[in-house]
Formats: sequence, structure tokens, C-alpha cells
Amino acid sequence: MADDLEIRSGLILPGAELFFSASRSGGPGGQHANKTSSRVTLSWDLLGSIALTDAQKHRLKSRIGSRLTQDGVLQIHVEEFRSQIRNKELARERLREVIINGLRVDKRRVPTRAGKNARKRRMDGKKARGAVKKLRRKPSGD
Repeated sequence: MADDLEIRSGLILPGAELFFSASRSGGPGGQHANKTSSRVTLSWDLLGSIALTDAQKHRLKSRIGSRLTQDGVLQIHVEEFRSQIRNKELARERLREVIINGLRVDKRRVPTRAGKNARKRRMDGKKARGAVKKLRRKPSGD
């Protein structure tokens, strides 16, 4: 269906889960801005979505929880263009990016040790720095 939003291969949000509303944009007016509703708000119920597994919902909620309403609804507001249709397309793309970034699994960091030569260079640098500081001292009264 054309209204469905493909997030990635194998993950498609049904168009019935996406709710759009339009309102007047803020900012300076003019004849066009005062009479058109070009600002688009896209609402998507994360917790009520049938497209995601429970694990995916939990991961998304933990990663983007600050962007959700108390009811678990993600709202995206777009008012960049004068065209409501272009704002709607941009809102769909932003939702897609939020979901992709929220579901991304970060690679585990593999702890590594510094190599033998790197440790030697570090110690040589520390000794050289110490020697410079030693030369700055007052001469001892031998």
C-alpha cells in the first residue's frame, strides 16, 4: 500500500498507524501563512504498533523515551516548507530515521592493550619531559 512506511527491509509500518494533522505554521505571516495550514504533525503510537515486536518496542522506548508522550505516542512536527504535502513527506522520513536510529544496535567495544612500542614511546616521552623539568631546578649546592 502506498501509505505504508518502509523503515528497512522486513519492517514496514502500516499507513493506518500514522496519523497526520495540519495546523498553521508559526513565524511571520503574510497572506499565504494566515490562511493555510501547512504545518504537519505526525503521530505514531509506539506501544500500540503491530509492526514491531515487544523487544523492538522496549528498545525504542528506552532509546527515544524522552520524545514520547505519556501515552507512548511519538509526535513529529514539520513546518519547513510552504507545501503541506512536502511537510508530510519530510515528517514520514524523519519518523523513519528516528526508528532506524532507535533500533540500531551499537557494536560492543573490544578492550585492547597498548602495544610494547607504544608503551616504550610513552615512557621515553615522560623521561624526556622529566629531564627538561630537572634542568629548570636551581643548582644544588654541592
